[in-house]
Amino acid sequence: MKGLFILTITVIYLLVGCNYGIPGAEVSADKVILRRGDRQMRILWCTPDMFRVSLSNEDGEFYDHDSLMVVQNQWDRVDFNVVGTRKDKREWIITSSALSIHISQENFAIKVFDKENNLITASVNEDFSIGYDFDGKPFFRSNLFPEEAFFGFGERMDFLNQRGKKLTLNVGRGLGRPHEIGAYNILEANYCPVPFFMSSRGYGFFFHNAWPSHWDMGSSTDKEWMVTADGGWMDFYFIYGPDFKSIIENYTRVTGRTPLMPRFALGLHVGTYSGGTWGHEHLTNQNYVVNVARKFREHKIPADILWLDSTWRLFGKVNGKGGTTFEWRQPGFPDPGAMFDAIYDLNFNMAGVHIRPRLDNTDQNNLLEQAQKYGFTYPEKNYAGDFLNFFDPQSVDWWWEKGLKPLADMGCMFVKTDEGSAFGRQGNELVDKKGPQGEGIPELHNLFPVVYAKAPYEKFQEYNRMRGMNHTREGFAGIQRYPFIFAGDWPSEWQYFAPVIRAGINIGLSGVGAWTHCMGGFERVADPELYIRWCQFGMFSPVAMLFGMEHPQYKEPWNYGQEALEIFTRYDRLRYRLIPYIYSSYYQMYQSGLPVMRALVLENPTDENTYNIDDQYMFGDNLMVCPVTTKGASTRVVYFPEGEWYDYLTGEKISGGQYQLIVTPIEKLPLFAKAGSIFPLQPEMEFVGEKGVDPLTLKIFPGEYGAFTLYEDDGKSLDYMEGKYSATLITQKATKEGLSLTISTTKGDYEVVEHTIVLEIVLEKKPSRIIHSGSIATKEVSISSFQKDAVNETGIWAFDAEAGKLFVSTRRNKDNDITISILY
Repeated sequence: MKGLFILTITVIYLLVGCNYGIPGAEVSADKVILRRGDRQMRILWCTPDMFRVSLSNEDGEFYDHDSLMVVQNQWDRVDFNVVGTRKDKREWIITSSALSIHISQENFAIKVFDKENNLITASVNEDFSIGYDFDGKPFFRSNLFPEEAFFGFGERMDFLNQRGKKLTLNVGRGLGRPHEIGAYNILEANYCPVPFFMSSRGYGFFFHNAWPSHWDMGSSTDKEWMVTADGGWMDFYFIYGPDFKSIIENYTRVTGRTPLMPRFALGLHVGTYSGGTWGHEHLTNQNYVVNVARKFREHKIPADILWLDSTWRLFGKVNGKGGTTFEWRQPGFPDPGAMFDAIYDLNFNMAGVHIRPRLDNTDQNNLLEQAQKYGFTYPEKNYAGDFLNFFDPQSVDWWWEKGLKPLADMGCMFVKTDEGSAFGRQGNELVDKKGPQGEGIPELHNLFPVVYAKAPYEKFQEYNRMRGMNHTREGFAGIQRYPFIFAGDWPSEWQYFAPVIRAGINIGLSGVGAWTHCMGGFERVADPELYIRWCQFGMFSPVAMLFGMEHPQYKEPWNYGQEALEIFTRYDRLRYRLIPYIYSSYYQMYQSGLPVMRALVLENPTDENTYNIDDQYMFGDNLMVCPVTTKGASTRVVYFPEGEWYDYLTGEKISGGQYQLIVTPIEKLPLFAKAGSIFPLQPEMEFVGEKGVDPLTLKIFPGEYGAFTLYEDDGKSLDYMEGKYSATLITQKATKEGLSLTISTTKGDYEVVEHTIVLEIVLEKKPSRIIHSGSIATKEVSISSFQKDAVNETGIWAFDAEAGKLFVSTRRNKDNDITISILY
C-alpha cells in the first residue's frame, strides 16, 4: 500500500505540478519563467508544437518590443504542464500534447522530445549552451546529429543543404573590385537573408534577432551547430513538424503570409530603361516606352505589367544616380500622364517606376532639402541624412504626398524599391557612402528593406483601391508580406544561371514564396542559348520578369533572334494558359505559407536523394521543372522521386525512384507531371482579362488518386481576405477498369459563371464508353468536330490515338457535382 501511495502522489505531481509551485519556475496561463542565478528563461507556448524561448538580459528584461519580423504575438491558449524532477536530474519538464521540453536547472540546456518520447534535438549540455557572451552578444549551441541536414537561411546562392557550412546573414551583396569577386560573388550574396532553417530531424528554428548573425552548421566540429549575433537578444522560436510543410506553415503564421497579388500580376512583368541605361540617359524618352509595349502586342507576346527603371528620373545634386528626385528627365518625358495612358490603352494592366530610398534635390525639386527640414530623414553623423526614415509613419505619409502621389495621379500604380541594402552599409554604386552608422544601426540595416517595401505597397494599395503590388530586391524575415522579391543583378553568363535557380529554391524553403529574377540575366548581353534556357526557367518561376540593362540590346526577345523569339513566346503562352493553376497555388501559399516554387526535399523530406538537388523543383503541387543549365547540353539527368510521372508535353510515362537521362533540345524545357495531376488551364490570351475563362480545360494525368482545388475570386479586391472566393474540388481515380472524375459543387461566396469544361486526359487506349453524370449519354465525334463544337455542345468526346489523349466536353454546374466515368 505504501508503494501505491507514493506512486499516486507522483502521478498527481506530474500532472498538476504547475499548480503546486516548482522551485525556480513561475507558471502562468501561456508561459513559464525559469530562474537560474541572475538570469531568467521564458518559455511561451504558441501552439502545441511551437514554442518561443527568450533569455533575459542582465537586468531581467525580455525582448517584448514590437517586431517588424513578427506579425502574430497573441496565441490561443495551449494546455501544458510543468514539473520538476528529482535532484539527480535537476530538470524542469514542460509538456504539451505534442512536445516535451527538458531544461537543465544548472545551465538552461534544452532537450526537446516528441509525444512518443523520441529525442528531436538537444542543446549542448554545458554552461555555454545558451546565453550572452562577455560582450553581451547572444549565442546558442546545439548538438548535431549524424546525417542531420539543414535547409533555409533565405535567398542563398551557394548550397541547398547547409550541413557543414558557415554563414553570415546580413543584407547586402559582395563588395569590392573586380565585380567577379565582389558584387558577383555568389558566396557573399545576401540580398534576402532569413534567420530561419529547417532540420531533417523534423524541426524548424527561427532566430528572432535582426542583428547580423553568424551560423556554424557543423563546419568547425561535427558535434554541434551554433549561432551568434552581433547584438540584440537571445530569442528564438522552436517549430516542430515533423514534416517541412507544417514547419513552414507555422513559421509563416509567426512572420506573415504572402498576400494575393492582382491576378494579372501572374502574367509577364517587363522592365525598361526607356531607351537609355546608365551612360546613355540622354536617350531616354516616353515614346520608347510606349513602343516597347506596342511591340509586345504586335508580336502577340503576352504581357501585363511594365515599369520604367532608374533613368526615368533626373539624377540629383547630392547622390547622383543613387538618389531619387521624383523629377522626370527632360526633354524625354514631356507628358508622363499621356505615356501611362498609352500603355493602358495597349491593355497593360499596371505600370510603375523604379526608386531608391535616398532622396535628392534638383534645380526644380528640393525634396531632400524639405525632408531634412522637417526631420523626415534618418540622421547620420554630423549630417541630417538623405535616407527617408521609413521607420516613422509621419515621414512615410509626407513621402507619399510629395513624391509618390504625384506619380500615382499620372497613372503610376506601383514602384520597384531598389537599393534597400544601402542603409547603414555600403551599397552597390555608392562606394563612398554608407548611410547611418552607430549603435543599433546594424539591426535596423536588416529591417530597413522590410519597412521600405511596406510603405509604397500599402500606400498604392489604398490609392488604387485594389491589391497592392511592389517589387523589391532586398529583404529579411517578413518581407514576404509586401509581396514579392527578385534575385538581384546577376550577369548574363552561364556561371550565374544555376545559382539563381538555387536562390529561388532556398528562399521558398525560408517562407518567402513569391520570388523572381531577371530572365536572361541582368548585366551584359546573353548568348542566345543562355537567353532561351534562362527564359524557359523564368516562365516557371513564381513571378515571370524580363529585364536587363545592356545598351542597345536589352532583354526583349526580338533582340535575340527568331528562334529565341519563337521559343520565348511559346513558353510565355504556356504560362498564361497555366494561370488558373498558378493562381490556385498562390492561394494555397496565402493559406499555408507553402511556396509556389518548392525544393524536391520539401515534398520528399525522407528521401536523401533530394537533399542536394538544387536544379529541379516542384512548381505548385503537381509539376516538376528541370531547367537545362549547361551550355550546349542536349541531355540532362533528372531525378524522379517515388511514384509515377509523365512528360508534361508528350505524355510519356516514367517510373519514379530513379535517375534518368532526358533528351533536351533547345526548344524543350523538361517538365514532368505527377501521376494523378490535374491542371486547370485557361484559353490563350495576350493579357489577363482579354477574354473569359471559357472553356476551362482540365489537363489530367491519370493516377491511383489525384485531387486539385481550383481557387477563383474577382482577381483584384481584398474581399478574399474576408472569405469572398470560391473553391472547387476536382478529383480523379484510375483503376484497371478505367478512370473516374468528379468536379464537386463549388463552395464559397464568390459567384462563378457557368462555362464549358474540356477534359484533356492522357490515355493509352481508346475507351469503350463514357458515362456522364450517371445518366447522360455521350457521343463520340472526330477530333476536328470536337475542336469546333466542344464549347457549345455538352457530352461529346473524341480520342486522338496519335497523341494518346482523350477529350471530353461538359458544362460547369454550380449546383450539382459532375461525375464522368471513362471505361475501357
